[in-house]
Amino acid sequence: MTEHVRVAVIGAGFGGLGAAVRLRREGVTDFVVLERAGAVGGTWRDNTYPGCACDVPSHLYSFSFAPNPEWPRNFSGQEHIRAYLERVTDVFGLRSHIRFDSEVRAMRWDTERLLWEIDAGGGALTADVVVSATGPLADPKVPDVPGLGGFPGKVFHSSRWDHSYDLRGKRVAVIGTGASAIQLVPGIQPDVRRLTLFQRTPPWVLPRADRRITAAERWLHTRVPATRALRRGMLWGIREAQVNLFTKYPDQLGWIEGLATSHMARAIEDPALRALLTPDYRIGCKRILLSNDYYPALAQPNVDLVPSGLAAVRGSTLVAADGTEAEADAIVFGTGFRVTDMPIAERVTGAAGTTLAEEWKDGMAALRGTTAAGFPNFLTVIGPNTGLGNSSMILIIEAQLNYLADFLRQLDVLGGRAALDARPSAVRAWNRSLQQRLERTVWNSGGCDSWYLDAEGRNTVVWPGSTGEFRRVTRRVDLAEYQLLRPARIPAEAAR
Repeated sequence: MTEHVRVAVIGAGFGGLGAAVRLRREGVTDFVVLERAGAVGGTWRDNTYPGCACDVPSHLYSFSFAPNPEWPRNFSGQEHIRAYLERVTDVFGLRSHIRFDSEVRAMRWDTERLLWEIDAGGGALTADVVVSATGPLADPKVPDVPGLGGFPGKVFHSSRWDHSYDLRGKRVAVIGTGASAIQLVPGIQPDVRRLTLFQRTPPWVLPRADRRITAAERWLHTRVPATRALRRGMLWGIREAQVNLFTKYPDQLGWIEGLATSHMARAIEDPALRALLTPDYRIGCKRILLSNDYYPALAQPNVDLVPSGLAAVRGSTLVAADGTEAEADAIVFGTGFRVTDMPIAERVTGAAGTTLAEEWKDGMAALRGTTAAGFPNFLTVIGPNTGLGNSSMILIIEAQLNYLADFLRQLDVLGGRAALDARPSAVRAWNRSLQQRLERTVWNSGGCDSWYLDAEGRNTVVWPGSTGEFRRVTRRVDLAEYQLLRPARIPAEAAR
């Protein structure tokens, strides 16, 4: 007999664990969390490269319902964030709900029984509601470089760091200059014989206001919770105040570019190198990066900057698009993740018999970033157009958990076996409004090619407003935006 649960949550990172906590707080205990790995943590479990840390202050990059007065730094490292998620799992009693090594291979909506059939690594089960919390930073993206398969050395992605391979004394090529690369480059530069950085597009980099949080501060935050809440509130307020610059007045971001340029000039004396590191697009178009040691690392004598992307590999020789060649013993790809084509979408088959990936072939779109038409009782945490360019994604996650809670309440009020399916017209109206708002934002008008844009140039990733606004629009489920589904009536003769 196939096991049945009311709710199945996919993923045990911030989104999945947050959903599990919210379900328990809503009195829902009939749920499972399906995790493909052997531990919780999501991207903070997978990314263990040297220097890995968050670029959002710790007191804001944590659940409001699980504050941590013991954060050791303003910007905590991977090991501290993962430890925090382990504690959340234990404090809220989530381990009994989690099934590790249970990767979801396929899901199909049963239109007659109004439930999801799930094929997971731990076996088959069915669920009334599914919450997909796989996250956009889960599956690495490695470019298809001609000749890469014939490279005689070591190759790995930054999110799949091979700690068994010793980089000391090696010639290492790092591909990409995103958030991971600017952390790992200073992390490995002192140990490698030669580091060659392939830069397709230079990033804007601002100083990182990081420091150790003192024992006195930690004591105060523990004994006087109001001080901890004030600190979080101030961090949130500063970022909320910046939103209009990114969304409505990107032409006024020039003064921030000046700060970034000065930051670079203090570390890079060579004018030719500074020129290669200076972006030609508006700051904020790509995610603004924070680092105090990236530029100093690039100025070291054992580092070469190739101002071009990797085009081909010929044995141990790496060839850039501009023809530059470099020898390497190891290649580290810091080339990001499958954000606009999340693999989970290929495994979810909806009411029409088509996959979510097929429905999203012309661009991801979901009502309030959470529900997709034709996929009843299926909610995505960190779905289309919920990403942020300047604040904490935990704020978005918690807003979507409010929506999840009300979604379940609405099903309870409706009674009996029921499902809610987002109306195509509601999804279209929501997405049309988003795309119109995005046109004037820095992410669309800033003159860059970023991972916020899909293959057709559509921005299906970023939320064009404040986190406060997103919380307001996801506070309640509007039943007018949904079709109510009931089981088909079974003929009497068929029931005998």
